[in-house]
Amino acid sequence: MFDYQKNKALLNIFAGAGGVDAQDWASMLFRMYQRYAQKRGWSFVLLHHSLGEQGGTKSASTELKGDGVYNLLKNESGVHRLVRISPFSAKKLRHTSFALVEILPEIATTEIKLNPSDLRFETFRSSGPGGQNVNKLETAVRVTHIPTGTSVAVQSERSQAQNKEKAMQVLYSKLVQRMEAEKAKEISELKPGVAIEWGSQIRSYVLHPYQMVKDHRTGTKSSQPDKILDGDLDKFIGSQ
Repeated sequence: MFDYQKNKALLNIFAGAGGVDAQDWASMLFRMYQRYAQKRGWSFVLLHHSLGEQGGTKSASTELKGDGVYNLLKNESGVHRLVRISPFSAKKLRHTSFALVEILPEIATTEIKLNPSDLRFETFRSSGPGGQNVNKLETAVRVTHIPTGTSVAVQSERSQAQNKEKAMQVLYSKLVQRMEAEKAKEISELKPGVAIEWGSQIRSYVLHPYQMVKDHRTGTKSSQPDKILDGDLDKFIGSQ
Protein backbone atom coordinates (compact mmCIF):
# COMPACT_ATOMS: atom_id res chain seq x y z
CA MET A 1 0.00 0.00 0.00
CA PHE A 2 1.46 3.33 -1.01
CA ASP A 3 1.41 6.42 1.17
CA TYR A 4 -0.30 9.36 -0.48
CA GLN A 5 -1.30 12.86 0.52
CA LYS A 6 -5.09 13.09 0.90
CA ASN A 7 -5.08 16.87 0.49
CA LYS A 8 -3.36 16.79 -2.89
CA ALA A 9 -4.37 15.32 -6.23
CA LEU A 10 -3.15 15.36 -9.82
CA LEU A 11 -5.80 15.94 -12.51
CA ASN A 12 -5.00 14.91 -16.08
CA ILE A 13 -7.40 15.40 -19.00
CA PHE A 14 -6.86 13.88 -22.46
CA ALA A 15 -8.95 14.59 -25.56
CA GLY A 16 -10.20 11.51 -27.39
CA ALA A 17 -10.34 10.89 -31.12
CA GLY A 18 -12.37 13.42 -33.07
CA GLY A 19 -10.05 16.35 -33.57
CA VAL A 20 -11.25 19.83 -32.72
CA ASP A 21 -14.58 18.72 -31.17
CA ALA A 22 -12.85 16.37 -28.72
CA GLN A 23 -10.23 19.01 -27.90
CA ASP A 24 -12.96 21.56 -27.21
CA TRP A 25 -14.67 19.01 -24.94
CA ALA A 26 -11.42 18.51 -23.03
CA SER A 27 -11.24 22.29 -22.53
CA MET A 28 -14.82 22.31 -21.23
CA LEU A 29 -13.96 19.59 -18.70
CA PHE A 30 -10.83 21.48 -17.67
CA ARG A 31 -12.94 24.58 -16.96
CA MET A 32 -15.57 22.50 -15.12
CA TYR A 33 -13.02 21.13 -12.65
CA GLN A 34 -11.34 24.53 -12.33
CA ARG A 35 -14.68 26.11 -11.41
CA TYR A 36 -15.42 23.28 -8.98
CA ALA A 37 -12.02 23.80 -7.32
CA GLN A 38 -12.73 27.53 -6.97
CA LYS A 39 -16.08 26.84 -5.32
CA ARG A 40 -14.42 24.43 -2.86
CA GLY A 41 -11.63 26.89 -2.09
CA TRP A 42 -8.94 24.57 -3.47
CA SER A 43 -5.81 25.70 -5.25
CA PHE A 44 -5.65 24.73 -8.92
CA VAL A 45 -2.17 24.92 -10.47
CA LEU A 46 -1.60 24.21 -14.15
CA LEU A 47 1.46 21.99 -14.63
CA HIS A 48 1.32 21.44 -18.40
CA HIS A 49 -1.09 22.28 -21.21
CA SER A 50 -0.87 20.89 -24.75
CA LEU A 51 -3.06 23.06 -26.98
CA GLY A 52 -4.95 22.03 -30.10
CA GLU A 53 -5.08 23.81 -33.44
CA GLN A 54 -8.12 25.98 -32.63
CA GLY A 55 -7.44 26.69 -28.97
CA GLY A 56 -8.79 23.42 -27.62
CA THR A 57 -6.96 21.06 -25.30
CA LYS A 58 -5.09 17.95 -26.40
CA SER A 59 -4.04 17.28 -22.81
CA ALA A 60 -3.70 19.16 -19.54
CA SER A 61 -2.16 18.36 -16.18
CA THR A 62 -2.94 20.21 -12.95
CA GLU A 63 -2.21 19.92 -9.25
CA LEU A 64 -5.06 20.47 -6.80
CA LYS A 65 -4.67 21.14 -3.08
CA GLY A 66 -7.48 21.22 -0.54
CA ASP A 67 -9.20 19.30 2.25
CA GLY A 68 -9.81 15.70 1.16
CA VAL A 69 -9.35 16.57 -2.51
CA TYR A 70 -8.12 13.15 -3.66
CA ASN A 71 -10.84 11.10 -1.94
CA LEU A 72 -13.51 13.46 -3.29
CA LEU A 73 -12.29 13.40 -6.87
CA LYS A 74 -10.85 9.91 -7.32
CA ASN A 75 -14.08 8.49 -8.77
CA GLU A 76 -14.06 11.15 -11.51
CA SER A 77 -11.45 9.03 -13.31
CA GLY A 78 -12.77 7.56 -16.52
CA VAL A 79 -14.20 8.42 -19.92
CA HIS A 80 -16.59 11.40 -20.10
CA ARG A 81 -18.92 11.64 -23.12
CA LEU A 82 -20.46 14.76 -24.67
CA VAL A 83 -23.37 14.81 -27.16
CA ARG A 84 -24.17 18.15 -28.81
CA ILE A 85 -24.57 20.04 -32.07
CA SER A 86 -20.98 20.61 -33.11
CA PRO A 87 -20.09 24.33 -33.12
CA PHE A 88 -17.43 23.41 -35.68
CA SER A 89 -19.83 21.80 -38.17
CA ALA A 90 -21.11 24.02 -40.98
CA LYS A 91 -24.05 21.62 -41.38
CA LYS A 92 -24.84 21.80 -37.64
CA LEU A 93 -24.54 18.04 -37.22
CA ARG A 94 -24.88 16.26 -33.89
CA HIS A 95 -21.52 15.06 -32.64
CA THR A 96 -20.32 12.77 -29.86
CA SER A 97 -16.99 13.54 -28.21
CA PHE A 98 -14.97 11.67 -25.61
CA ALA A 99 -12.29 12.75 -23.14
CA LEU A 100 -10.42 10.83 -20.49
CA VAL A 101 -10.16 12.19 -16.94
CA GLU A 102 -7.43 10.82 -14.72
CA ILE A 103 -7.19 11.57 -10.99
CA LEU A 104 -3.96 10.51 -9.32
CA PRO A 105 -2.85 10.76 -5.71
CA GLU A 106 0.36 12.63 -5.06
CA ILE A 107 2.70 10.14 -3.47
CA ALA A 108 4.14 11.35 -0.18
CA THR A 109 6.77 8.62 0.20
CA THR A 110 7.42 6.09 -2.50
CA GLU A 111 8.49 2.48 -2.44
CA ILE A 112 9.55 2.71 -6.08
CA LYS A 113 13.30 2.73 -6.57
CA LEU A 114 14.19 4.23 -9.93
CA ASN A 115 17.44 3.58 -11.73
CA PRO A 116 18.82 6.94 -12.95
CA SER A 117 19.82 5.28 -16.23
CA ASP A 118 16.12 4.51 -16.83
CA LEU A 119 15.26 8.22 -16.88
CA ARG A 120 15.57 10.60 -19.83
CA PHE A 121 15.35 14.33 -19.15
CA GLU A 122 14.60 16.95 -21.81
CA THR A 123 14.27 20.72 -21.46
CA PHE A 124 12.25 23.09 -23.63
CA ARG A 125 10.78 26.57 -23.55
CA SER A 126 7.45 27.08 -21.80
CA SER A 127 4.64 27.79 -24.23
CA GLY A 128 1.53 29.90 -23.92
CA PRO A 129 -1.74 30.24 -25.89
CA GLY A 130 -1.24 29.68 -29.60
CA GLY A 131 1.95 27.76 -28.96
CA GLN A 132 4.21 30.80 -28.68
CA ASN A 133 7.22 30.58 -26.40
CA VAL A 134 6.72 32.66 -23.26
CA ASN A 135 10.20 32.10 -21.85
CA LYS A 136 13.52 32.62 -23.61
CA LEU A 137 15.15 30.04 -21.32
CA GLU A 138 14.47 26.32 -21.46
CA THR A 139 12.91 26.06 -18.00
CA ALA A 140 10.21 23.48 -18.85
CA VAL A 141 11.17 19.86 -18.20
CA ARG A 142 10.01 16.54 -19.63
CA VAL A 143 11.05 13.31 -17.91
CA THR A 144 10.50 9.88 -19.45
CA HIS A 145 10.73 6.54 -17.67
CA ILE A 146 12.29 4.57 -20.52
CA PRO A 147 11.25 1.00 -19.52
CA THR A 148 7.53 1.89 -19.39
CA GLY A 149 7.47 4.85 -21.78
CA THR A 150 5.73 6.95 -19.11
CA SER A 151 6.36 10.63 -19.77
CA VAL A 152 5.63 13.78 -17.77
CA ALA A 153 6.10 17.44 -18.76
CA VAL A 154 5.95 20.36 -16.32
CA GLN A 155 6.26 24.08 -17.10
CA SER A 156 4.49 25.69 -14.13
CA GLU A 157 7.54 26.72 -12.09
CA ARG A 158 10.01 29.54 -12.72
CA SER A 159 13.17 27.49 -12.71
CA GLN A 160 14.30 24.33 -14.46
CA ALA A 161 15.22 22.74 -11.10
CA GLN A 162 11.72 23.34 -9.68
CA ASN A 163 10.07 21.95 -12.80
CA LYS A 164 12.33 18.89 -12.65
CA GLU A 165 11.37 18.26 -9.02
CA LYS A 166 7.66 18.60 -9.79
CA ALA A 167 7.99 16.38 -12.88
CA MET A 168 9.57 13.64 -10.75
CA GLN A 169 6.71 13.90 -8.24
CA VAL A 170 4.14 13.44 -10.99
CA LEU A 171 6.17 10.60 -12.55
CA TYR A 172 6.19 8.71 -9.25
CA SER A 173 2.40 9.07 -9.05
CA LYS A 174 1.94 7.81 -12.61
CA LEU A 175 4.21 4.82 -12.02
CA VAL A 176 2.36 3.92 -8.82
CA GLN A 177 -0.95 4.12 -10.69
CA ARG A 178 0.50 1.91 -13.42
CA MET A 179 1.58 -0.71 -10.88
CA GLU A 180 -1.80 -0.69 -9.15
CA ALA A 181 -3.61 -0.87 -12.53
CA GLU A 182 -1.54 -3.92 -13.46
CA LYS A 183 -2.56 -5.59 -10.20
CA ALA A 184 -6.22 -4.70 -10.84
CA LYS A 185 -5.95 -6.11 -14.36
CA GLU A 186 -4.63 -9.40 -13.03
CA ILE A 187 -7.63 -9.64 -10.72
CA SER A 188 -10.16 -8.55 -13.39
CA GLU A 189 -8.88 -11.19 -15.81
CA LEU A 190 -10.12 -13.78 -13.36
CA LYS A 191 -13.64 -12.35 -13.66
CA PRO A 192 -15.73 -12.89 -16.81
CA GLY A 193 -17.20 -9.93 -18.67
CA VAL A 194 -14.93 -7.21 -17.26
CA ALA A 195 -13.84 -4.78 -19.98
CA ILE A 196 -12.23 -1.38 -19.71
CA GLU A 197 -12.12 0.35 -23.08
CA TRP A 198 -12.30 3.77 -24.72
CA GLY A 199 -15.95 4.70 -25.05
CA SER A 200 -17.15 2.86 -21.94
CA GLN A 201 -18.09 6.21 -20.41
CA ILE A 202 -18.70 6.76 -16.71
CA ARG A 203 -20.78 9.89 -17.36
CA SER A 204 -22.64 11.40 -20.30
CA TYR A 205 -23.37 15.08 -20.87
CA VAL A 206 -26.15 15.49 -23.45
CA LEU A 207 -26.85 18.99 -24.77
CA HIS A 208 -28.91 17.88 -27.81
CA PRO A 209 -31.62 16.71 -28.60
CA TYR A 210 -32.45 17.00 -24.88
CA GLN A 211 -30.47 18.24 -21.89
CA MET A 212 -29.23 15.69 -19.39
CA VAL A 213 -26.15 14.71 -17.42
CA LYS A 214 -26.17 11.11 -16.23
CA ASP A 215 -23.64 9.15 -14.21
CA HIS A 216 -23.78 5.59 -15.53
CA ARG A 217 -22.42 4.07 -12.30
CA THR A 218 -24.74 5.65 -9.74
CA GLY A 219 -27.72 6.61 -11.93
CA THR A 220 -27.51 10.22 -10.68
CA LYS A 221 -29.07 12.64 -13.19
CA SER A 222 -29.38 16.37 -13.76
CA SER A 223 -31.43 18.21 -16.37
CA GLN A 224 -29.17 21.28 -16.02
CA PRO A 225 -25.93 20.48 -17.87
CA ASP A 226 -24.94 24.17 -17.98
CA LYS A 227 -24.79 24.27 -14.18
CA ILE A 228 -22.79 21.04 -14.06
CA LEU A 229 -20.32 22.29 -16.66
CA ASP A 230 -19.97 25.48 -14.61
CA GLY A 231 -18.59 23.43 -11.72
CA ASP A 232 -21.77 22.59 -9.79
CA LEU A 233 -20.62 18.98 -9.25
CA ASP A 234 -21.63 18.31 -5.64
CA LYS A 235 -24.66 16.26 -6.68
CA PHE A 236 -22.46 13.86 -8.66
CA ILE A 237 -19.37 13.77 -6.50
CA GLY A 238 -21.45 13.43 -3.34
CA SER A 239 -23.29 10.40 -4.75
CA GLN A 240 -20.18 8.32 -5.36
